Amino acid sequence: MKQGLFTILNNEKLAKDTYRMVLQGDTGAITGPGQFVNIALEGCFLRRPISVCDYGPDSLTIIYKVVGRGTAQMSCLPAGTELDLLTGLGNGYDLEKSGDQPLLIGGGAGVPPLYALAKRLLEQGKHPTVILGFNGAQELFLQEEFQTLGVDVTVATADGSVGVKGFVTDAMPSQGYTYIYTCGPEPMLRAVYDKSVTSGQFSFEERMGCGFGACMGCTCQTKYGNKRICREGPVLEKEEILW
Repeated sequence: MKQGLFTILNNEKLAKDTYRMVLQGDTGAITGPGQFVNIALEGCFLRRPISVCDYGPDSLTIIYKVVGRGTAQMSCLPAGTELDLLTGLGNGYDLEKSGDQPLLIGGGAGVPPLYALAKRLLEQGKHPTVILGFNGAQELFLQEEFQTLGVDVTVATADGSVGVKGFVTDAMPSQGYTYIYTCGPEPMLRAVYDKSVTSGQFSFEERMGCGFGACMGCTCQTKYGNKRICREGPVLEKEEILW
């Protein structure tokens, strides 16, 4: 974990209630896809944890949804604003277990961390495919960015306005993938767990206090004892999850 000041380079609306923010600063503490940052905001007692969508040597991208006072404040911040960030938080995805044809499944706010994951898998010569799930077309984002990477993308929408009508599990193949990486709300994760035919890694969304394991507020039970989503997670392996 590292604390530092980051400067907003861009903050734009992508879809309904969804924004992309690019920040410049020291990203040296970020070790892989699936980690998150914790952002201090004026007037907010707790920092806001946001997953990292993409990162480079001196910049990172986050995609966040406006769901409360903190994220509403973030959506109004102009370029040039400095923010205090904790970076390198959480344990991200383990790429070594992917096999040659991993399946990446994201739902809503769980889509962003899969973008950096897809890039790293491609760099290793793997052939990922992606399923993105949203409520409707007005919430769709990152489809074109994944396609630009050269990844096969399937979109599922609950109202059928784009792609497959239904949930991400309605778009899941019955076979042909070597591993699963997924991130999204818990009901989606459980449905993917039940339908998947391989092992995988599941990134959980959880309310956090400190974001680095001190307050124990995001502790969950696993087959191997209690784990903190912010510290030992947010990524858990399929075999250790207790529902």
